[in-house]
Amino acid sequence: MFKKLHEVREEGLTVVVDGEPVSAEAGESVAAVLLRLDPLWSRTTPVSEERRAPYCMMGVCFECLALVDGASVQTCLVPVKDGLHVDRQLGRRRIAS
Repeated sequence: MFKKLHEVREEGLTVVVDGEPVSAEAGESVAAVLLRLDPLWSRTTPVSEERRAPYCMMGVCFECLALVDGASVQTCLVPVKDGLHVDRQLGRRRIAS
């Protein structure tokens, strides 16, 4: 559904999403990377398990929640970095104690 208007340069970064390497560029958010993937979703709802995707892209709606390096975060607020591990979040958000 979404794609970059330009090709990712060779010196781009690699982010691992659900175990698969994905190209990214410095300066973009993890949510932007998730929006380019097929199938398009970042989490499922706790009750109906409906798939949800990044929406507001500014940290207001919580639709972009995913596990980034093991922590449940709003992916629109997290810039990509090389080697980042992202797993789509299934169900209720887990908060570490």
